[in-house]
Order: sequence, then structure tokens, then C-alpha cells
Amino acid sequence: MIATPARVLIIAGSDSGGGAGIQGDIKTVTALGGYAITAITAVTIQNTIGVQGFHPVPPRIIAGQIKAVMSDIGADAIKTGMLVSAEAVEAIADALLPYASVQLVVDTVMIAKGGTALLDEGGVEAMKKRLFPRAALVTPNAPEAARLTGIEVQTPDDLARAGQILRDLGARAVLVKGGHLTGDIVTDVLVEASGVQMFPGPRLSNPSTHGTGCALASAIATGLAQGLALQEAVMQARAFVQEAIRTGLALGRGIGPLNHLWGWHSPGRNRT
Repeated sequence: MIATPARVLIIAGSDSGGGAGIQGDIKTVTALGGYAITAITAVTIQNTIGVQGFHPVPPRIIAGQIKAVMSDIGADAIKTGMLVSAEAVEAIADALLPYASVQLVVDTVMIAKGGTALLDEGGVEAMKKRLFPRAALVTPNAPEAARLTGIEVQTPDDLARAGQILRDLGARAVLVKGGHLTGDIVTDVLVEASGVQMFPGPRLSNPSTHGTGCALASAIATGLAQGLALQEAVMQARAFVQEAIRTGLALGRGIGPLNHLWGWHSPGRNRT
């Protein structure tokens, strides 16, 4: 009998460029041996140059997708990405109420790399109120952590301080990502009840980094779905993303995508 793969529900927007969002998340979960099911929150118009616009999916349709797949297929972990609005966050939180035992990873997607807002102000507050207390892990980058906490985030110690503040909102753990900070070493900081763990690593020069945050959160969710402890899931996810950046794809005229499928094949065109 074929073993049943770990199931990961991805609740996020689609990326027509394929590097981030639902498309990137499906690739990540699949590459790590999981099975991705989805609830799409928005259809974006984007490529490697940036996001030109998006169309929100009605909250009742988002909730309907969640209910349909969870009542039939089920999930071992859940990951959220682009959530668009307060109304969508409320609908998602309500739809997830029957599944409180399933670990939730909240990727705090608020602004696209090009500056387009992907979550309105009401949505930010709703996410903090409805999803953070439910989350096994919240994964903001440094600018998102600064916006969520109101403090400056410029050093690894700032990452830790922001993580502590966000954990006080109810999340069991917070991973504050340091890729936006300067320096040759990139440090991600995990804040748990047991303490603070720093994960340093070399900054890679490959410019193809589109989808990094989505891939990291989805990879962590996949690890949790497969039964890994949180720190193990974080380390596995960081290793996966580092190699995906190192072999990132030279596609498009802007910020190219990660090579999510680096373990499956060697692409014909890559930047090293």
C-alpha cells in the first residue's frame, strides 16, 4: 500500500508568475513530499517585475474552499499567506474553528516586493486578533515585524525583541526573518516559550529570490505536518530555501523565482 503523504492546506493568493503564493507553495509542499490542498484568497496580476493588481475572492468562497477540502481530505498542517482584507480573515478564522488541533503557520504577507499592499489595515488587525492566538508559528520578515510591533527592526537583537512582542499576542512561536537586514550573514530568529534561537547563514548573491517567504513558511508547515518538532522543521525549511535561492531561476526581466524543484532536476538556465 502507498503511504499517505502529509497534507498541507494552503490559504493564499495565486501568483500568475508562478514563483510565490499558491503556485510556489504547491511546488514547495510537493518537493518536500507533502500533498497540498488550497483555498485561494485572491487572483493576482503579476510577473517578475511586480504586482500590477489583484482581484479578491469573496470571503464566503474562501470559507467554502476551506470547508470543502477539510471535510473531505483533511490536513495535518495549515499555512496562510495573502489574506487581502479583514472580512476574509474573519471568514478564514471562522472556517478554521472546527480544526483547532491542526497546527497553523501564519505568514504575515502584507506588502509585495514592489510595494503593493496585499492586506488592508483592518486585515492586519484582524490577523493579529483572530489568527495569531491560533498559530503554532508566525513568520514575519523584518519590515513586517516592524509594522506589526511599532519598533525599529535593524539588528538580530531587534528581531528577537519584535518576536517577543508578537508572541505576547498569543502565538506559540514567532520566526522573525532577517533577509531584509544588511550584512553578509542573514539571521532568522525563533522565539518560543523555551527561549530564543538564532539561525545564521551566509547571504547568497543570486538575485532570483521571488517567493522566498512563501516557500519558507510552506516548508515549515510541511515539516510540522510530517511530524517534525518546530526547530527541526525550521532547519529543514531553511536548508530547502537556501538551495532554492542558490539555484534560483533566471526567468523574466525582474526578480526571478526560486528553484523550488532543485532536488528533482537541474534547470537549463540558472544563475549561480
